[in-house]
Amino acid sequence: MALLELLAGSPALFVILTALFGLMIGSFLNVVIYRLPLMMQREWRAQCAELLDQATPDDTPRLSLWGPRSQCPHCHHLIGATENIPLLSYIWQRGRCAHCGVAIGAQYPLVEAASGLLAGVVAWKFGFGWPVLAVLLFTWTLLAASVIDLHHQLLPDDLTLPLLWLGLLAALFGLGTDLHSAVIGAMAGYLSLWLVYQGFRLLTGKEGMGHGDFKLLAALGAWTGWQHLVAIVLLSSLVGAICGVALILLRGRARSAPLPFGPFLAAAGWIVLLWGETINHAYLHWLGF
Repeated sequence: MALLELLAGSPALFVILTALFGLMIGSFLNVVIYRLPLMMQREWRAQCAELLDQATPDDTPRLSLWGPRSQCPHCHHLIGATENIPLLSYIWQRGRCAHCGVAIGAQYPLVEAASGLLAGVVAWKFGFGWPVLAVLLFTWTLLAASVIDLHHQLLPDDLTLPLLWLGLLAALFGLGTDLHSAVIGAMAGYLSLWLVYQGFRLLTGKEGMGHGDFKLLAALGAWTGWQHLVAIVLLSSLVGAICGVALILLRGRARSAPLPFGPFLAAAGWIVLLWGETINHAYLHWLGF
């Protein structure tokens, strides 16, 4: 009780502790980012084998988000507690495995740092109280989904669908938006990108985006309400276009190479949830309303 009163009465301490907790969650998010696609691939292979009446392939390691312990992918050295301290272990080991010396990908400290930083911003914006817990779950889910989409061009249902239902649940208590706007936002979010997808496919014979993008925008609509969907789509499209052009000009990326849209949707949705009203007022003021 004393700790809760201390956190409620000291916003700076609350932000710092939330950011530190975010660093620890970031370590777990790295596990989700690495293992969830592998778990999905194993499930798909098992389903295909069942449909073809074949023996289920058993040449991939059995993984869950809770076990087995993390290990170096090169030498299979089990990661000890002192090697798994967010950010500090990476810096202390100079970005290398403590056992074999192979370089550790920069994604791991970046995800941990992003998780801590975003958690601190959420704590600063919302202050001490139960709403911050829901928004932290929203933030961390978007972060994990974004990195998975960058690597695999995949937005797992295991992340987007719980995010959708959590948004509707939050709306029941008036967080983000009201329930009426959340339901319409979820439907309109899914339908809008589905129509764009179908129109693009009819015109070009190609698929312009994945179905996971529909579900992600539906989840964002549930959190922010239908009133902010236009801002989310415009902001994500603008940033996506800028990044796409930059990759073509600076890194020689092929124009036909697919660019995942999920991270841009996620970033826009997060920004709009925190500052949507300010963005809408500025936009309407710019239009002269």
